[in-house]
Amino acid sequence: MVQTNQMVTMSCEVRTSPTSTRIYWLRQRQAPSPDSHHEFLAFWDPKKGIVYDQMAEQEKLTVFPGTTRSILNLTRLNPTDSGVYFCMTIGNPQLTFGKGTRLTVVDVLPTTAQPTRKTTPKKRVCRFPIQVTQKAPSCGPLTLSLLVAGVLVLLVSLGVAIHLHRLRRRARLRLLQQFYK
Repeated sequence: MVQTNQMVTMSCEVRTSPTSTRIYWLRQRQAPSPDSHHEFLAFWDPKKGIVYDQMAEQEKLTVFPGTTRSILNLTRLNPTDSGVYFCMTIGNPQLTFGKGTRLTVVDVLPTTAQPTRKTTPKKRVCRFPIQVTQKAPSCGPLTLSLLVAGVLVLLVSLGVAIHLHRLRRRARLRLLQQFYK
């Protein structure tokens, strides 16, 4: 995984073919599937130098040759450069592919910090003192009266909010009536 506008270097080593074998670089943009295909990027030719595909962004990629090794250098990466990069040689009669290197280009690298966990205390379940066998602490008169008072405060607040909303609406209507007279 690489961040946007960075560079990456990949190498490919040929072990089973003659030293004069060309090493081709290919990219597969989507996950391997029957519909996906390899797109040719470039290879090194001793007489011509780097041979690019017509669609390849030549200013972004460079191939460095070697007798049994090829290096692909990609610069100024962006998310569209993501994919699996393969090296390949052409033998007689088979094509030999490398294992491939998955490249993911992202704007922001993910963080590895673990999220903090907030410990929550166990909830206290109140049971009314009417029950004979109590498994949890009972709610005393003070707890119940505070609960009732809280509900009443919420109801009064709701009534005041509705009343203020109506007053504001009436004032707006009066203003509009005066404006359009």
